Amino acid sequence: MAEATLQPRRPAAWQALATAAALCAAVPPAAHGQDTARPVYRCPGPPVLYTDTLSVQEARDRGCRTIEGAPVTIVQAPRPRAPASAPAAAARPGEGKVDPAAQRTRDSDARRILGDELQREEQRLAELRKEFNNGEPERRGDERNYQRYIDRVAEMRAALARKEADIAALRREMAKLQQ
Repeated sequence: MAEATLQPRRPAAWQALATAAALCAAVPPAAHGQDTARPVYRCPGPPVLYTDTLSVQEARDRGCRTIEGAPVTIVQAPRPRAPASAPAAAARPGEGKVDPAAQRTRDSDARRILGDELQREEQRLAELRKEFNNGEPERRGDERNYQRYIDRVAEMRAALARKEADIAALRREMAKLQQ
């Protein structure tokens, strides 16, 4: 009796499976996101190029390899916007220029700011050199371990080098403004 009740259900289950398979087969390949007619190539070089626009001969000449079985995601790069002021500047010549008096004011402000910063950095460098004491700074109470002292001296040496590089950069910026 149990067999009689199972027999009618089997064909319905197989029929549902066959219907699902037919629906999957009916979906065109373009709906899956890839065109199976053209292979996708991975071309070497800095930047690595992934493309499906090359012919077989072009791909072979460039040393490209086909990618099989891996989904490829394409991300479009954003297009650069034209500056909003570009059309207006093209329509009215001379409008994009800065008044010479305003430019002189900006330059003098920049020189003053850089000069103040240079002075602060030079004072801090003098303090660091005094504390560094020609590579033999005073040992602190928490430096009973000699390695801690050596580490602090190395940090001070690196800080001095950074400060000197900062001062050199500020002087270069000042020289650019003087011209």
